[in-house]
Amino acid sequence: MPSFEFATAQQILFGPGKISQLPAIAARHSLRRCMVVTGSSVARVQPVLDLLTHAGIELTLFAASSEPSIPMLRLAVAQADAFNCDGVVAIGGGSVLDLGKAVAALLRNTSDLFDYLEVIGRGRPLENPSAPCIAVPTTSGTGSEVTRNSVLFSPEHAVKVSLRSPSMLPVAAIVDPALTLDVPPATTAASGMDALTQLIEPYTSLRANPLTDALCVEAIPRAARALPRAFHNGADLEARTGMSLASLFGGLALANAGLGVVHGFAGPLGGMFNAPHGAICAAILPHGMAANIAHLRRSQDSSSAAVLDRYRTVARLLTGLATAEPEDGVDFVRGLSLELEIPTLAKFGMSPAHAAEVVEKSARASSMKANPVVLSTGELTEVYLRSL
Repeated sequence: MPSFEFATAQQILFGPGKISQLPAIAARHSLRRCMVVTGSSVARVQPVLDLLTHAGIELTLFAASSEPSIPMLRLAVAQADAFNCDGVVAIGGGSVLDLGKAVAALLRNTSDLFDYLEVIGRGRPLENPSAPCIAVPTTSGTGSEVTRNSVLFSPEHAVKVSLRSPSMLPVAAIVDPALTLDVPPATTAASGMDALTQLIEPYTSLRANPLTDALCVEAIPRAARALPRAFHNGADLEARTGMSLASLFGGLALANAGLGVVHGFAGPLGGMFNAPHGAICAAILPHGMAANIAHLRRSQDSSSAAVLDRYRTVARLLTGLATAEPEDGVDFVRGLSLELEIPTLAKFGMSPAHAAEVVEKSARASSMKANPVVLSTGELTEVYLRSL
């Protein structure tokens, strides 16, 4: 049995109606003046804002109009500093939660941002713990409410990079499925496929452990059944609850077991093209799975057989069939993508002409390090081209 560590938010509250406990949690962490980071539609979360103001908490709002970037983060931190914030409440999708966690980190760590950034910065650890951050997801996808990093876009470098620290884990994650009932079908599909990816990849990763395995095995079949229902009927609270749980468990799994080839591509592609992270993962997932399985089939060693068994388990969890083989899992994901009307990468302006640059960047991505096999340049190129 492997040795492992497991870290997550200090407190997780899950279930319809749990958002009502936000004021009490804010008070527990002494939040009196806080920044609330939201998506572009502040009206969507107005009832949550009302909970805080009625509790006597003074708020300054920052609406993120797009996925978080370094310039956006600088603006948000300056606003939070000017308001003398003692913490952050982030209410929205994964991008909003990432921005909120980053603001909380920089409220207490005032050196230059590039001292802390990975890849394009110096990658130094934060000197001080983050200010308290309470994360409230309103989509079911990234699991960012229980992860220790924020993904930020650098326009200058045309790349997405992470600000990362164990202290960036939120002090509380409130996962209330009722907050996801009004998510439109396209966003439900893309974020839901991202959640599914973040269960399959940790389960088959090099860093899988018994605790993350248990989370993935529990949540994969839930996502497979709930996602089509939530897509076709957004008001289905049972389906939304299943997807909220799958997203949460995916965040817990990826934060402690890593990811793989799909996210290896998603990071660089998200920096090069204006495409939502979830949509990129959704387009690549069946082809990344197929490439790994084909590579494992060609190998003869026992470790490859063990990972192939994991893909066999994934297929059986997805399909509900006790006799399913790894390739059946690929077929299931491909069929699900068609049902959910997932666009190909070409819809976002990607083409074969970008293959060499995409593959070169993806091969060096941090997520690729946990992939169960080392895919060749040719194999990675095939994954990219098949995803177009």
